[in-house]
Amino acid sequence: MHDKTLSELATALEAGEFSSRELTAHLLARIDRFDDDLNSFITMTPETALEAADRADAARAAGKAGPLTGVPLALKDIFCTEGVKTSAGSRMLDNFVAPYDATVVEKLAVAGTVSLGKTNMDEFAMGSSNENSYYGPVKNPWDPAAVPGGSSGGSAAAVAAGLVPAAMGTDTGGSIRQPAAFCGITGLKPTYGRVSRYGIIAYASSLDQAGPMARTAEDCARLLGAIAGHDLRDSTSVARGVPDYTGELEAPLTGLKIGLPREYFGDGLDPVVEAAVREAVKVYESLGASVREVSLPHTHYAIPAYYVIAPAEASSNLSRYDGVRFGHRCDNPQDLIDLYKRSRAEGFGEEVKRRILIGTHTLSEGFFDAYYKKAQQVRRLIRQDFLDAFEEVDVLMGPASPTPAFDLGANKDPVSMYLQDIYTIAVNLAGIPGISVPAGFAGRRPVGLQILGTHFAEARLLNVAHRFQQATDWHRRRPAIAEETV
Repeated sequence: MHDKTLSELATALEAGEFSSRELTAHLLARIDRFDDDLNSFITMTPETALEAADRADAARAAGKAGPLTGVPLALKDIFCTEGVKTSAGSRMLDNFVAPYDATVVEKLAVAGTVSLGKTNMDEFAMGSSNENSYYGPVKNPWDPAAVPGGSSGGSAAAVAAGLVPAAMGTDTGGSIRQPAAFCGITGLKPTYGRVSRYGIIAYASSLDQAGPMARTAEDCARLLGAIAGHDLRDSTSVARGVPDYTGELEAPLTGLKIGLPREYFGDGLDPVVEAAVREAVKVYESLGASVREVSLPHTHYAIPAYYVIAPAEASSNLSRYDGVRFGHRCDNPQDLIDLYKRSRAEGFGEEVKRRILIGTHTLSEGFFDAYYKKAQQVRRLIRQDFLDAFEEVDVLMGPASPTPAFDLGANKDPVSMYLQDIYTIAVNLAGIPGISVPAGFAGRRPVGLQILGTHFAEARLLNVAHRFQQATDWHRRRPAIAEETV
């Protein structure tokens, strides 16, 4: 059963090949058998999962099943889930049990899906390797010596290893697309505001966006249809109708205009990654698309702008964790100042502390205009670059990451780690959607093709990705652990 995609599982459940309980029990057994080696999960919820599976089976027997009823998945441990520990990968929230469901969790429950547990992640979504988790690093199913990417590395690894058919992630600067590329799966970052952020533990509020991670674009289309939509509880949620994302998957690509940003193919790009991306573009040409070079002239400002804006917002968002109301509290504080200092020092990891300090500095008197305001002005220029490009082409294509998955412990310098996000960060600054699909290998480590579209062009991106997956088999290749039986 675990060798099927989410869409194939939904079809099999509808046909009565097996029940949701049988499927859920099978995947729980796989997680129990294999996840000690991967560390992709923080919290498992087997009892509630089996209960949800039984409800799904009862709904199907009563003729009330929907397209996702009974399909198991996992949630990144940044989505508040009522009655379940929600840690954001941090010691600060190691004892936090959410009293309510995030909108995404709520919508997936209404759709009849079965949550198996909460996946590992970089602490407060700050990282590109999943090495910043309080619960230890996640390992890449293709090569245990490699990182799975971050911050949604646990979700990506669990899907790639066949522990779940799909998982939810969040993307602040590439945290869905980069781990999807490193683990050889499909990951979609929707337009900012397309999916509600209510109940998602905040990192950078103007950049965070939830999205699906699965094996295929078709799977992501099904999941996006379930989680997208306006939410009155989220002031940044866009009041816009939700299309049928599966309805346009088969549309032909004849006449599609593809832009290749010249800034994405320069120094720092691994030649093997570049070759895989260019081969993928040739596939699109064979499907009737035309290709031209375009420019995104402010691309080189994306990383410095992001690492002013995101830490500034993180400094503000994480100030609530003070040892008083919730979260980690130090033992025997001498006074209020000691409580603040030791609770935060003990509760936060090194990377989170680093970003809080950067953000607090850039927001301080005398530096706000020089750094934060200037970064927001650069952000507008970056957004305009994309809008200008989409006047000429339908989609942009390039690598999701400059290299394949790197070794655990290889990027100890924070700046070198930040450079891993060079091709993904600008997308969040502009608020546009992007998807990463498997497009080859560098040795035994996967390579991802990133496809970008203008605001609310998710249906087009999913169509473009789906047609590529119909013409290739990269998305069907699986690591050895996914072929093993319980």
